[in-house]
Amino acid sequence: MGGKPGALKGLIVTADDFGAALAVNEAVEHAHTHGILTAASLMVGGAAADDAVARARRLPQLGVGLHIVLADGAPVLPPEQVHLLVGPDGRFPADMVGTAVKIAFNQAAHAQMRAEVAAQFAAFAATGLVLDHVNAHKHFHLHPVILQAILAEGARHGLAAMRLPVEPGAGRLHNAWAGLTGRQLRRAGLLVNDQVAGLADTGQFDAVAMAAALARLRPGLTELYCHPATADQWPGSAPGYRYRDELAALTDPAVAHAATLSGARLGNFASFAAERLAA
Repeated sequence: MGGKPGALKGLIVTADDFGAALAVNEAVEHAHTHGILTAASLMVGGAAADDAVARARRLPQLGVGLHIVLADGAPVLPPEQVHLLVGPDGRFPADMVGTAVKIAFNQAAHAQMRAEVAAQFAAFAATGLVLDHVNAHKHFHLHPVILQAILAEGARHGLAAMRLPVEPGAGRLHNAWAGLTGRQLRRAGLLVNDQVAGLADTGQFDAVAMAAALARLRPGLTELYCHPATADQWPGSAPGYRYRDELAALTDPAVAHAATLSGARLGNFASFAAERLAA
């Protein structure tokens, strides 16, 4: 799909951090069965990943993708195998700049990153779930070296779609860089959304903001992404983040009505990729 005038509107509604905690998993299931959620991005190394997979298996219409974690999270490989990328606590630090520089200029760190990306793809494959899409925690897939690793490993695992975090009104430099990434993804034959909704409202994507975003949907394929949970505080939660408000928005009748009025067709990445192949 493309963002040309007169083009059909497609809408994917995704919850990130699936598997991070039970509070997140509960929200994903509720928002899918009682709201507009159509997809979720799975943290295979998350503390509640097994619970997330069990829920996904009983939700066949939920498109589940891989949420690559290389910042502010736990690795799948033993920490000693990615020691250049993790801190003393064995977790990837929140400092993405430091990690970005390491993997760009340190060959050993680069190799450890590629090994971790491969391990996360393998862990997803072991679930038996169909790979709906791939993205990265905090959009770290915009890093060209990380992107190369994802594309190389994804080619071995049936990768067909990735998120492009371009949002009208977002920073010009961010959108320009994401646009370059998008051209690379399309050259690789992947399905890529034309824009996202939710980037500017991260942490506070409540019903009012979500309905407004749906009211201004543009032609093409939009991915509305969010971070719902049944609690505002859980192990690994971000301080001040309004997770419960995001869950409430996904199940709010006014938001569902706004989605209907937008004229967009709801689906997940796999459903839109299948349409593209059929065409």
